[in-house]
Amino acid sequence: MKILILDRDGVINEDRPDFIKSPEEWLPIPGSLNAIGELTRAGWTMVVATNQSCIGRGIIDVHMLNRIHAKMHKAVHHAGGHIDAVFFCPHAPDAACDCRKPAPGLVLDIAKRFRVEPKDCFMIGDSLRDLEAIIAAGGQALLVRTGNGAKIELAGNVPAGTRVFDHLAAAANWLMYSND
Repeated sequence: MKILILDRDGVINEDRPDFIKSPEEWLPIPGSLNAIGELTRAGWTMVVATNQSCIGRGIIDVHMLNRIHAKMHKAVHHAGGHIDAVFFCPHAPDAACDCRKPAPGLVLDIAKRFRVEPKDCFMIGDSLRDLEAIIAAGGQALLVRTGNGAKIELAGNVPAGTRVFDHLAAAANWLMYSND
């Protein structure tokens, strides 16, 4: 099984400094939905792992998050793709949880649920915490320059061994055709 874990904000959809609070604010990054469609058709299991501290902060509730994700699922479906699961951390940054990235809890939960070794998982993210979470679990990190990715790269914070791509479509192309 080929598992690809995607961060949500900044990878699939546009990020917002004030959080995505409704389906109307969820806007896909150009090319991201088609990339997920291509990866789905190529046999990848697609899983989203996202920090959603807006729940822990009381900005939105789980019902609203589900509505946002329903829009995401529908948009991915229209592009010929499928997201097999969405794992999220609802906790605020000051919570001492194991699931908030950069902790590896979400990645380890995904590996357990899909019965794969974490070392066989790839994760595409746009932040240092995404990269740190997959590396801590023993998997393979890929950074995209969308969202906060260009700033992370420019700051020189990219962990050794991380592959860097302009956007999700470029990373998808590498995963499907260049990855050994």
